Amino acid sequence: MKLLFQKWNELYQRMFVKSVFDLIGGKLAVDKLVDRFYDIMDSDEKYLPIRTMHAKSLDSSREKLKLFLYGWLGGPQTYTEKYGHPRMRMRHFPFKIGMDERDLWIECMQRALSEQTSINIQHQKQMLEAFMGLANRIVNQ
Repeated sequence: MKLLFQKWNELYQRMFVKSVFDLIGGKLAVDKLVDRFYDIMDSDEKYLPIRTMHAKSLDSSREKLKLFLYGWLGGPQTYTEKYGHPRMRMRHFPFKIGMDERDLWIECMQRALSEQTSINIQHQKQMLEAFMGLANRIVNQ
């Protein structure tokens, strides 16, 4: 009975409840956000402390963040299918991430998010709050 209810609930969610992923415009919107985020990080020296945590090429980071955000925002679970459970804290543990790095990441994401005219202001605010919660969990210093 419990399994039947769970399946019914999943079907109901897919049919009648729009995810944030769907509300903001799906893959296209996430891809634009992530690409802009990394473009800002790569072009503004202010973000050098977090840029140096990444490989010279940002291609892999772009792909992984896109796939992660698809699932995190309620879309396809491609990241999990390809890489397993995100384990964000564990995956970021090799890097020294303190409050300064967290703030730079959030500021960079906020800048990228504010440029996404296809995402309404209310959704931008909600996403930024959620990003802050995510960034807080990754702080390890």
